[in-house]
Amino acid sequence: MSTTLIVPGLRSSGPTHWQTWLERRVSGSVRITQRDWNDPHLPEWSARVRREIVRATGPIFIAGHSFGALAAVQAASDHAERITGALLVAPADPEAFGVAEFLPTKPLGFPVIVVASRNDPWMAFDKARRWADLWRADFVDLGDAGHINSEAGFGPWPEGLALLERLRRAGEFRSAAERLAALDLSQSQPLQRHWLARRRYALGRGAQSIDRRDLAGAAALLRAAGWTVGAPAVTAHGAR
Repeated sequence: MSTTLIVPGLRSSGPTHWQTWLERRVSGSVRITQRDWNDPHLPEWSARVRREIVRATGPIFIAGHSFGALAAVQAASDHAERITGALLVAPADPEAFGVAEFLPTKPLGFPVIVVASRNDPWMAFDKARRWADLWRADFVDLGDAGHINSEAGFGPWPEGLALLERLRRAGEFRSAAERLAALDLSQSQPLQRHWLARRRYALGRGAQSIDRRDLAGAAALLRAAGWTVGAPAVTAHGAR
């Protein structure tokens, strides 16, 4: 089962905030709590996020807002291999809090979506885009949406839930790609080499189709990667 870490910003997220709404609708949600919601102390806040990352099992998703997004980024960058995806909404300006030097300035190593507003009082729009570029995140422009909180009208937020689902699908694709990359090449290379050699020879002679040996070679490679492969359909003439 996956875990979704809800990471609020300053003064936490009240009952009408989209993070609270999201928490009620996503199974496996864990809300990060801080000792003092009015004291934006990055090391302490990120330590709380890091603790929950270590405790969690299975895929981990993050939904962070404002200063909570900064704490989430710092913590997650130390455990990139554990994070499946992060939704960072209206991140606060790290320079305003004097913590920019403590945040990563390179790709985070997992799928990230940054959602920004053009009139956010806590982060200029161009700065939000610059941080998203540094983290190699997908960037969502919400227009004039304030700080994307309950005061700006963001209580129930189906679009945010859809963005989290988009991260979930990206994580599934990433897992499938990693399964293929984890093939035991010492066992599969001879088969793969002979298979590719036959294809090059056939293509050089103008062949237009793949024979049963080609299909068998491809199927063996996929099975080694953990995929379930069925037999190809047989036509009325017995050709495969």
